[in-house]
Amino acid sequence: MKNERIIIVSLGGSLIVPEEIDTSWLKEFKKLIDSKTEEGFRFIIIAGGGKTCRKYQNAAKEIIPTDSEDLDWLGIHSTRLNAHLIRTMFKEKAHPKIANDPNEKINFKEKILVAAGYKPGCSTDHDAVLLARNFSVKKLVNLSNIDYVYDKDPKKHKDAKVIKQISWENFRKIVGDKWTPGLNAPFDPIASKEAQEQGMEVAIMNGKNLDNFEKYLNEKEFIGTRIK
Repeated sequence: MKNERIIIVSLGGSLIVPEEIDTSWLKEFKKLIDSKTEEGFRFIIIAGGGKTCRKYQNAAKEIIPTDSEDLDWLGIHSTRLNAHLIRTMFKEKAHPKIANDPNEKINFKEKILVAAGYKPGCSTDHDAVLLARNFSVKKLVNLSNIDYVYDKDPKKHKDAKVIKQISWENFRKIVGDKWTPGLNAPFDPIASKEAQEQGMEVAIMNGKNLDNFEKYLNEKEFIGTRIK
């Protein structure tokens, strides 16, 4: 197994379920992944929860005071539902079991391994880093709904500046050190700490632009932020 050919993808739930399930985008994503597997690539794809996660968490909070562990479990099960959809999409090429524990030793021979949420306090970004560690992969890509990381929230600050490359030390000053369920950060603070300790490189880009993602896979210049 050539680990450098394994690509770990943290697939943001906002791409799978922005409001409703985005079947048009999923078809294009499948087409790209299928074509790259024919070129010798193998993928570990971990699914986020998306709007499904937010809907269930908000519903719970509306009905009863809800602690962070229960909110996390709702998010985890949302990722598992999305992961089953992704595994079903790639049924002919995917390992039959979804990886719910990123530390489990899975000797998968298929082209694709699909993963989902693990346990409370552990985001899918963190799971992706743990999977990378488990499979001795030093690079992973985070597909989300943003083109770049900014030095501050561009929705709140008009003078927010694009960051194309940044060190983990400086990135962690932006995102902080605390994880909360449903946190909306470019890359989870706990995952960032682990990635820094493991000497990993993370690329963050807008997954809507699949041509750009393909450029990344082909090791060409891409639109996005590289953290290392």
